[in-house]
Amino acid sequence: MPAFVHPTAEVDGAEVGEDSKVWHQAQLLPGASLGRECTVGKGAFLSSTASVGDLVKIGNYASVMGAQVESEAFIGPQAYLMEDAHPRATNPDGTRRGPGQWEPRPVLVRRGATIGGGALILPGVVVGEWAMVAAGAVVHKDVAAYGLVAGNPARQVGWACVCGQTLDDELACTCDRSYLLRDGELTLAP
Repeated sequence: MPAFVHPTAEVDGAEVGEDSKVWHQAQLLPGASLGRECTVGKGAFLSSTASVGDLVKIGNYASVMGAQVESEAFIGPQAYLMEDAHPRATNPDGTRRGPGQWEPRPVLVRRGATIGGGALILPGVVVGEWAMVAAGAVVHKDVAAYGLVAGNPARQVGWACVCGQTLDDELACTCDRSYLLRDGELTLAP
């Protein structure tokens, strides 16, 4: 099926994959890339260097600033993925700072990861596969695959299953999946 773009959305020059939906007042700058079967909520923003995989949901008013978001990820409403580690409005000489006058450090959201509503992911952070960032968290360092982080600053408070539930102390889930922890890395048990 072709993509659906609401008449109030701005997507000229952006790539929008098949069967994706871009809703009211969303803005995808020229150069942004959105995969197939994605949803971009009302008022969401993707910068010109944002790259989004397939089957991704981006909530209302979320901002994806140059990030790479892999397939099956979830970006909650009003989440913000930053890319400028040293933001300033002007250069040291007092002139207005413009495009290309800063060093981009994009966020990388790995496959299946969840960024909760209102979370702030700082420049250069990698959120691991199937990780879970709690709503309102401020993430300033990388998140392990399957890691569950919360707070300001965010700290790991547990582990998350592929299904989204929190693992118990034995690293098992109510969905009957279990995991192994070796050298600080969690993997799905065979």
